[in-house]
Amino acid sequence: MLEQLLIGSSIICGTVVIHVLFMEALVYWLTKNGMWLTTPPRMIKRTLVLIAMVLWLVAGLTVSAWLWAGIYLLNGVFEQLETALYFSIVTFTTLGYGDVTVNEGWRILASLTAVNGLIIVGLNTAFLVEALSRINSAQGAK
Repeated sequence: MLEQLLIGSSIICGTVVIHVLFMEALVYWLTKNGMWLTTPPRMIKRTLVLIAMVLWLVAGLTVSAWLWAGIYLLNGVFEQLETALYFSIVTFTTLGYGDVTVNEGWRILASLTAVNGLIIVGLNTAFLVEALSRINSAQGAK
């Protein structure tokens, strides 16, 4: 049990770092291109930027899912990459179909995967709301 808690906590920290880096890249891009966003056609630009931000953050979620899949493979929880990746995505998104499960010895780690997904998806949502709010404010000021 302690091993799973240590592994899970480490991976949670790793996914937070991953998402901070992805978000920092977006902040950098938005800051660099802020003036462009405030010129017409504003709605089209806002829509395109929102699509790009969502896809970028989904890329970060994908990296996180791959990290969890790698941990499952390294610890022998799953033997095949596809199964490990599928399980990590389904668990990370808290979808939980239940068609692929872990044995009793790894249930805590699987639960931490779901907790991690909730936190990261919430963090991404908060980021998108704040970024869109700031874009809207900047566009309204012009």
